[in-house]
Amino acid sequence: MRMSLSAQALLVQHSLHAEAILLDDGTTLQLQADVRLVPTRRLVCQAVWQNQTVYAKLFFGHGAEEYARRDQQGVEAIQRARIQTPSILACSRVCNKQIYVLIFEAIESSQHAEAFYTQALPKARLELVQQLVTIVAKQHQAGLIQTDMYLKNFLVTSSIAASSTLQATNIYSIDGDGIRQMTRLSQSRALHNLSVLLSKIDVIELQQHLKAWLDVYATQRGWLSAPSINRVKKLIHDARWKATIRYADHKVFRQCTDVEVKQDAMQFMAMARSFAKNAEVMTASTVDALIDRSTILKDGNTCTVSLATLADQSVVIKRYNIKSIWHLLSRMWRPSRAAVSWANAHRLQLLDVPTPKPAALFETRIFGLRGKAYFISEYLDAPDLAESFALMTDSSQRAALVKAVVQLCYRLWLLQISHGDFKATNIKVLAVQPVLIDLDSMQQHRCSYFANRAHVKDLQRLMQNWKDNTSLYNAFVQSFKVIYHDHTPLKQANILSD
Repeated sequence: MRMSLSAQALLVQHSLHAEAILLDDGTTLQLQADVRLVPTRRLVCQAVWQNQTVYAKLFFGHGAEEYARRDQQGVEAIQRARIQTPSILACSRVCNKQIYVLIFEAIESSQHAEAFYTQALPKARLELVQQLVTIVAKQHQAGLIQTDMYLKNFLVTSSIAASSTLQATNIYSIDGDGIRQMTRLSQSRALHNLSVLLSKIDVIELQQHLKAWLDVYATQRGWLSAPSINRVKKLIHDARWKATIRYADHKVFRQCTDVEVKQDAMQFMAMARSFAKNAEVMTASTVDALIDRSTILKDGNTCTVSLATLADQSVVIKRYNIKSIWHLLSRMWRPSRAAVSWANAHRLQLLDVPTPKPAALFETRIFGLRGKAYFISEYLDAPDLAESFALMTDSSQRAALVKAVVQLCYRLWLLQISHGDFKATNIKVLAVQPVLIDLDSMQQHRCSYFANRAHVKDLQRLMQNWKDNTSLYNAFVQSFKVIYHDHTPLKQANILSD
């Protein structure tokens, strides 16, 4: 564990050394590793203070004192509500600087709830969500709202159960800066806040357990009945839609924790941090030359796809070609298909839908207007769906893959996402799990009517792959009947009859 380059740069900018930061109270803070960085404004680090491991929040820039005070007041409000939160050990300031510091106790053997949720088995995940819902209900009962409602704003200590599975033992609310004390907290505002939390939960688990979680919330609030499940589902969908739009359509196109961005009048580059070391050699001519000497996977009028090696990493480069001057003029004003693929890859990652990791987006620019565009992603050495079924001789494996594909369809339906080109070659298979590729036609729908209509087209295109294989076609039909609780889209796609 060590300080990241971005964190080091922030410290250097303020003439600070991580090894020894002198505070106004005469104590010294030694920073070991950063856990969160808000550029120019805030740095959260694991540190050593008075011979003990702690977590330190450093507040920089205009309003630093006010942000530190607000964070402290939020923690105190959580404590008054008798909700577990790491204690503040000291409130101080960096000596001779307008940099304010809060020092928190370190909770041993803890991780944020998102990491726990990702690692845990289904039973432990469900118990975790129930505990989180209980904590949020307690916050609301005390008139508190967490305005930055993420799973990462809860710490979980865990233990290994007798069954050798991970289980949560204690949960702590963190991030006092996001806590607001309301003079009157309406039911509408409370349910909206709860829905933001639930929008982070796996959509299939949510479909199965939402009613039980709403019962837990209502009981904790002392309500006579649980809120309307349809009302909360709508709030959850809206919260998820806003979060994914904010992240996939905006955040990953600018400098942020996950993405490095470089641009000028002639080009725009957005690169995953792990891939950013290649930025210096990325120009249209160098990428074109790399494509020319690489293995061509597809060479069409509209796009060229190649398998290449960059910095010892196998990647797929998809170049969207300009066919004519008229095509160039029509594309200049709109987001490129490469940009759509970049956004959709991040959208699927955020929603936990398997897809190759996006590595880079590169666009040529003509006085700021778009020209040729390139989307680069990790390469998956895996067969497509049709090849996988053709290679399979084990009937149980075939049944497992059919089920996994149908579950993927069901997940996309619940998320109101349509792929737009559901042919078998656009689904790779890795360890009997489907992975989506070719994302430039994918859409996330806010309106359920258009989402359902697009989903029906996806289902029809998927089933068209098996029209000459009666056995496989029927296996899909049976799996659809079991997995889809609502058969309406299946009937509309003529998979099931009325």
